[in-house]
Amino acid sequence: MPVRLAAAALLGLEALGILALAGWQTVALIGGDTDSAVSSIALIVLTVIGAVAVAGFAVATARDVSAGRSGGIVTQLLILSVAIGAITGEWAAPFVALLIALPAIVGLVLLFLAVRGAAPRRREADTDA
Repeated sequence: MPVRLAAAALLGLEALGILALAGWQTVALIGGDTDSAVSSIALIVLTVIGAVAVAGFAVATARDVSAGRSGGIVTQLLILSVAIGAITGEWAAPFVALLIALPAIVGLVLLFLAVRGAAPRRREADTDA
Protein backbone atom coordinates (compact mmCIF):
# COMPACT_ATOMS: atom_id res chain seq x y z
CA MET A 1 0.00 0.00 0.00
CA PRO A 2 1.48 3.37 -0.94
CA VAL A 3 2.27 5.69 1.94
CA ARG A 4 -0.23 8.27 0.70
CA LEU A 5 -3.07 5.74 0.98
CA ALA A 6 -2.05 4.92 4.54
CA ALA A 7 -2.00 8.65 5.32
CA ALA A 8 -5.42 9.04 3.67
CA ALA A 9 -6.80 6.13 5.70
CA LEU A 10 -5.55 7.68 8.93
CA LEU A 11 -7.10 11.03 7.98
CA GLY A 12 -10.37 9.22 7.26
CA LEU A 13 -10.29 7.59 10.69
CA GLU A 14 -9.62 10.96 12.27
CA ALA A 15 -12.61 12.41 10.42
CA LEU A 16 -14.76 9.62 11.86
CA GLY A 17 -13.36 10.39 15.31
CA ILE A 18 -14.28 14.04 14.92
CA LEU A 19 -17.81 13.02 13.88
CA ALA A 20 -18.00 10.84 16.99
CA LEU A 21 -17.04 13.91 19.03
CA ALA A 22 -19.92 15.81 17.40
CA GLY A 23 -22.21 12.93 18.38
CA TRP A 24 -20.96 13.13 21.96
CA GLN A 25 -21.60 16.88 21.96
CA THR A 26 -25.11 16.28 20.63
CA VAL A 27 -25.86 13.77 23.39
CA ALA A 28 -24.62 16.29 25.96
CA LEU A 29 -26.87 18.96 24.45
CA ILE A 30 -29.93 16.70 24.46
CA GLY A 31 -29.15 15.53 28.00
CA GLY A 32 -29.01 19.11 29.25
CA ASP A 33 -25.33 18.83 30.16
CA THR A 34 -24.49 22.24 28.68
CA ASP A 35 -24.56 25.79 29.98
CA SER A 36 -25.68 27.39 26.72
CA ALA A 37 -27.71 25.62 24.05
CA VAL A 38 -26.77 28.23 21.43
CA SER A 39 -23.04 27.81 22.10
CA SER A 40 -23.42 24.03 22.08
CA ILE A 41 -25.18 24.04 18.73
CA ALA A 42 -22.53 26.34 17.26
CA LEU A 43 -19.80 24.04 18.55
CA ILE A 44 -21.53 20.98 17.06
CA VAL A 45 -21.84 22.71 13.68
CA LEU A 46 -18.16 23.72 13.73
CA THR A 47 -17.14 20.21 14.74
CA VAL A 48 -19.09 18.69 11.83
CA ILE A 49 -17.53 21.22 9.44
CA GLY A 50 -14.10 20.21 10.75
CA ALA A 51 -14.91 16.52 10.21
CA VAL A 52 -15.99 17.23 6.63
CA ALA A 53 -12.78 19.17 6.01
CA VAL A 54 -10.60 16.35 7.36
CA ALA A 55 -12.55 13.84 5.25
CA GLY A 56 -11.89 16.07 2.25
CA PHE A 57 -8.18 16.07 3.06
CA ALA A 58 -8.32 12.27 3.20
CA VAL A 59 -9.91 12.03 -0.24
CA ALA A 60 -7.48 14.56 -1.71
CA THR A 61 -4.51 12.75 -0.19
CA ALA A 62 -5.72 9.45 -1.62
CA ARG A 63 -5.94 11.14 -5.03
CA ASP A 64 -2.39 12.50 -4.64
CA VAL A 65 -3.48 16.14 -4.49
CA SER A 66 -0.95 18.27 -2.63
CA ALA A 67 -3.62 20.42 -0.97
CA GLY A 68 -4.92 17.32 0.80
CA ARG A 69 -1.49 16.53 2.19
CA SER A 70 -1.02 20.15 3.28
CA GLY A 71 -4.38 20.23 5.00
CA GLY A 72 -3.61 16.87 6.60
CA ILE A 73 -0.33 18.20 7.99
CA VAL A 74 -2.12 21.22 9.48
CA THR A 75 -4.72 18.86 10.95
CA GLN A 76 -2.02 16.77 12.63
CA LEU A 77 -0.40 19.88 14.09
CA LEU A 78 -3.77 21.02 15.47
CA ILE A 79 -4.32 17.58 17.00
CA LEU A 80 -0.88 17.78 18.60
CA SER A 81 -1.79 21.16 20.08
CA VAL A 82 -4.87 19.55 21.66
CA ALA A 83 -2.61 16.83 23.07
CA ILE A 84 -0.30 19.46 24.55
CA GLY A 85 -3.34 21.12 26.11
CA ALA A 86 -4.39 17.78 27.61
CA ILE A 87 -1.02 17.32 29.30
CA THR A 88 -0.94 20.77 30.88
CA GLY A 89 -3.19 22.72 33.18
CA GLU A 90 -5.22 21.96 36.26
CA TRP A 91 -6.86 18.81 34.89
CA ALA A 92 -3.82 17.38 33.13
CA ALA A 93 -4.33 13.88 31.70
CA PRO A 94 -1.01 12.54 30.40
CA PHE A 95 -2.48 9.22 29.22
CA VAL A 96 -5.21 11.00 27.25
CA ALA A 97 -2.58 13.32 25.79
CA LEU A 98 -0.57 10.30 24.67
CA LEU A 99 -3.65 8.71 23.06
CA ILE A 100 -4.30 11.94 21.18
CA ALA A 101 -0.69 12.57 20.19
CA LEU A 102 0.31 9.13 18.89
CA PRO A 103 -1.98 9.05 15.84
CA ALA A 104 -1.05 12.65 15.04
CA ILE A 105 2.65 11.82 15.11
CA VAL A 106 2.09 8.76 12.91
CA GLY A 107 -0.03 10.93 10.60
CA LEU A 108 2.69 13.56 10.34
CA VAL A 109 5.30 10.96 9.46
CA LEU A 110 3.04 9.36 6.84
CA LEU A 111 2.13 12.71 5.31
CA PHE A 112 5.75 13.87 5.15
CA LEU A 113 6.71 10.58 3.52
CA ALA A 114 3.80 11.00 1.09
CA VAL A 115 5.04 14.49 0.21
CA ARG A 116 8.52 13.12 -0.46
CA GLY A 117 7.10 10.31 -2.58
CA ALA A 118 4.72 12.52 -4.57
CA ALA A 119 5.27 12.63 -8.29
CA PRO A 120 6.62 16.02 -9.35
CA ARG A 121 4.09 18.03 -11.29
CA ARG A 122 5.26 19.61 -14.50
CA ARG A 123 3.80 22.87 -15.57
CA GLU A 124 2.14 22.94 -18.97
CA ALA A 125 4.62 25.56 -20.18
CA ASP A 126 7.44 23.08 -19.54
CA THR A 127 5.79 20.37 -21.63
CA ASP A 128 5.09 22.68 -24.60
CA ALA A 129 8.74 23.68 -25.04
